[in-house]
Amino acid sequence: MAQKISAEMSSSAIQNLSESLELMKGTIDAILLKEAEFQKLIADEIAEIGDPEQFIRTYNKNKTMVKMSLILSGKEEGISNTGETFTEEELDFSANWTIDGIPISKSYVNYMGTWAYTIKCPVEKDGREIASLYIEYVYDALDRSLPDGFYNGRAMLYIMDTQSERMVLKPKGMGERDAGHLNLEDFYRANNIQEEELQAEVAECIKKGDNILFYHDVQGKSALNYMWAVNDGSIYLIGYVPIEAIQQEGRTVNQNIIIVITVMLVAFFLCCLLYSINQRQQNKIRKEREAEREIHNQRLAEALQAAQIASNSKTTFLSNMSHDIRTPMNAVLGFTTLLAKDADDPVKVREYTKKITASGQHLLSLINDVLDVSKIESGKVVLTIDEFTLSDLVSSVDAIIRPMAQARGQSFHVEVSGIKHEYLMGDETRINQILINLLSNSVKYTPEGGSIWFRIIGLRQRSSQYEHIRIEVEDNGYGMTPEYLKTIFDAFTRAENSTTNKVQGTGLGMAITKNIVELMGGTIDVSSEVDKGSLFKVELEFRIPEGRADHQFWEKNGITGMLVVDGDAKTAESIQVLMKDTGIRVDTVFNAEEAVRLIREESAEFTYDLILMDWNAAGMEGIRAAEKLREILPDTVPLLFLASYDAEGIEEALHMKNTEMLAKPFFVSAFKEKILDMQTGRREDAPAETVEETTLEGLRFLAAEDNEINAEILVEILSIEGAECEVAENGRMAVERFTNAEAGEFDAILMDVQMPVMNGYDATRAIRSLPREDAATIPIIAMTANAFAEDEKEALDAGMNVHLAKPIDIDLLKEVIKQCIIKKGIVHEKE
Repeated sequence: MAQKISAEMSSSAIQNLSESLELMKGTIDAILLKEAEFQKLIADEIAEIGDPEQFIRTYNKNKTMVKMSLILSGKEEGISNTGETFTEEELDFSANWTIDGIPISKSYVNYMGTWAYTIKCPVEKDGREIASLYIEYVYDALDRSLPDGFYNGRAMLYIMDTQSERMVLKPKGMGERDAGHLNLEDFYRANNIQEEELQAEVAECIKKGDNILFYHDVQGKSALNYMWAVNDGSIYLIGYVPIEAIQQEGRTVNQNIIIVITVMLVAFFLCCLLYSINQRQQNKIRKEREAEREIHNQRLAEALQAAQIASNSKTTFLSNMSHDIRTPMNAVLGFTTLLAKDADDPVKVREYTKKITASGQHLLSLINDVLDVSKIESGKVVLTIDEFTLSDLVSSVDAIIRPMAQARGQSFHVEVSGIKHEYLMGDETRINQILINLLSNSVKYTPEGGSIWFRIIGLRQRSSQYEHIRIEVEDNGYGMTPEYLKTIFDAFTRAENSTTNKVQGTGLGMAITKNIVELMGGTIDVSSEVDKGSLFKVELEFRIPEGRADHQFWEKNGITGMLVVDGDAKTAESIQVLMKDTGIRVDTVFNAEEAVRLIREESAEFTYDLILMDWNAAGMEGIRAAEKLREILPDTVPLLFLASYDAEGIEEALHMKNTEMLAKPFFVSAFKEKILDMQTGRREDAPAETVEETTLEGLRFLAAEDNEINAEILVEILSIEGAECEVAENGRMAVERFTNAEAGEFDAILMDVQMPVMNGYDATRAIRSLPREDAATIPIIAMTANAFAEDEKEALDAGMNVHLAKPIDIDLLKEVIKQCIIKKGIVHEKE
């Protein structure tokens, strides 16, 4: 009987779960329907007004609708209320999902970094479609209409976009933990749902837009998994409910039935069992109180454990930071002592100064890591999306990592394959930070003489508007244990053994890296084996900027055909893919002998304008092969060797006429720069231009700085450069001094931000508002320890010309002053 009741209660609880899911489904369906109906009303209003584009431009966004756009019929481009040009190419309506009969797009990450979708509505007038109205909505708006949780917060819930199978929203309060699932595959992997038949059944249900419930263990506990279709299957509610939660509901109902039966028995045996019933009631109350006390004690124990874990993490962090900060500080103080002792020895002074600077830079990097973690945890990190090239990215990383690897006798290999577009849109600074974190760790945790591989691999594009890239960082170093791999992306954790303990670090790099990757909508995975090495894989998608191939460049430089000599078929194919939009002929051979034969055969009908030869393809007789090629080529045809910077024996080959080296890996932008350099080299006989160097000599500055030491350093540095500097102790004094100064007395103002009485932002606004002609034109340069992107934006919004982060780099300061003041013709120059 008990088993039967329990089964019936479980069935009832499952029914309650289905009703809860239907309620949330109905809520989301109603929201989507209202959005569609409202968009139709706006479309009707636009159809009646005379200037629909003006209506769009003046429409203000809100928390639900973040972007409104309009494309007139017959046109491919339109306008948005954000002021930018709008095209439908960035949207994907291929799944044919609709709301109230109008199309809804595939979910995507918008310019604000949040998941969104767009509804497209026709604008009709007199039965004729005159335009299409597009409104972008964010999934975060749905969160405000959903419950804070069900089954006491133990049920896990995600909202998934069906077409991309990406998790676009995790409503607040849904689940005991933040699992961080990114897509359906990640959900399967995290919850160990690996059965192919089950996955196939789920895929079939999703394809048909059906609902599905199935039992499967999650995190070692039996659970009821669900996938509930919303809007005819365009999005799905995905998650699970632990069986314990369902059984708990069944037990609660069972207890209520027992109470009802008890009441009936009390009524039937009122006279003879009154005392017994009274005792039972008292026992029940006592048990409930004991249960409440047990639950209360358990919660207190859990809270105490959480507090102890947090305290231990902070203690460990402070211990690591104390050690890592003391190390460069010890160097600074030690070399300062030696500097005072050996002040009369210029050689030692320069060496000590160099080491003090290096230690200071290391200390600054530790502080930046701590600030990065703080901003990530508070959700204040903002991506700066702009156009960048993979060539510049790889070059900057190579310039930093290769010297580090060479210093330890390590081999550093860079490989690029399968890339179709090297010009992409993204936050280059944050991408560079990811690569430097991963590669510098490989250098540090790989023994001397080891090898490190840095690969950029082009994957199959999910959309023609985005380049899908996998970044791999592999080494044959110390490796990591399976236990440490589980916590590698947690803050303040480091691998602990006798070898790696010698490596300095706070354990913040991997946590920062993972958060930045996820902020970009990507994934990061790691595999490792002790004493064999590690492999990190990062997958990201970058939008491809609109543009056209620069055919004029190749025509202007007389290049219509080139021959690629490379023994690696994949590399040769990659070069052809990157060059396909340039309009020039690209032939490939696999060795120097084939190149000589092909050039002789083609010379009568076609002449190559440039030879690109992999240094490794030249074979053991590389110099002789190069000389042979040079002999049969006209002197005007450049011979470029594709080689790494540390290639052996290439220096001798570069002495040949019109022969240069192009650094691996191959990129079109770097290729073009090298061609321009070679063209310039041909004109070396032209009179050399006088090199002019910008100096600060003769300039006069007003500095707002409340710290006496910082002010003294600034005055001394400027005086060394021949400039004068007058210091004001706060923003108000700086405003008063400028107000009383004669026109042209100061060439620029150096403004600190955090100061007493009046801060730098208010002081700048006050100066800009003064009723004098030079108040609006005098350069104001922010010099502050507030070094983040939002700090720079706030400085520029206040009226400053440029933002420099402390500690100040004097060369950078000179360059900034040149840019700010040269237009006024007062920068002094010397030959």
